[in-house]
Amino acid sequence: MQPVSARKGTRSGQVLTSLHQRILADIQGNILSGRWEPGRRIPVEHELMQQYRCSRMTVNKALTQLARAGVIERHRKVGSFVSTPQSQSAVLSIQDIKNEVVALGLPYRFEVVERRKRRSTRDDRALLHADEVVPVLELTCRHFAKDQPFCDEYRLINLQAVADAASEDFSAISPGAWLLRQVPWAVAEHRIRASGSTPEVSARLKIKVGTPCLIVERTTRTVASPITFVRLTYPGALHELVATFTTLSSETP
Repeated sequence: MQPVSARKGTRSGQVLTSLHQRILADIQGNILSGRWEPGRRIPVEHELMQQYRCSRMTVNKALTQLARAGVIERHRKVGSFVSTPQSQSAVLSIQDIKNEVVALGLPYRFEVVERRKRRSTRDDRALLHADEVVPVLELTCRHFAKDQPFCDEYRLINLQAVADAASEDFSAISPGAWLLRQVPWAVAEHRIRASGSTPEVSARLKIKVGTPCLIVERTTRTVASPITFVRLTYPGALHELVATFTTLSSETP
């Protein structure tokens, strides 16, 4: 009888996983399509339990992931609501570095300096905003504008979310461009700072140690899991960021 019980447990786990993903997809679909507008209250937990015929734990897990990704806001004893964007925000698009170089009228190329598959460390999980140990692909790349190093790239890819990255050698396409084509993302978090170059980065960029650099760190994720963390280091004199500020109002000022 033991094998039958084990099989039933496996099937039950598969059903729970399927329901969990279905709840995530349904709620996100309603929000991204515009059917559920910002500020709208979404069905409460017991309504979702009845709709999907599942446990409260399954519903709560889905709502927690949506809240963590910033898609919804949860308020104790009040309910969950579609997140409302701030009235003004800096818009930073995710650009392919090749396009940045080509826009300067210079030939582009890149190279993978180091590549390593391993289990994530505590520091990796902090960068990825991952809750558990996951397999990662660690990459160091160098991008060129003509013959001059243009950008140093350090990247972690969550292989649990993007398994195909493990077999991609990135000889013909850079990791960032490949991810933009392969994986739809829901949330991107940018962090921008200025810092002096480290000895390792200085050697790759062929600049003096301590040279002022612009550092852009970005984490992207689906609603369910992190996709990648990347740290892009540009010599300060070679790069600038342009941010566009918009308001939610459609009226012309």
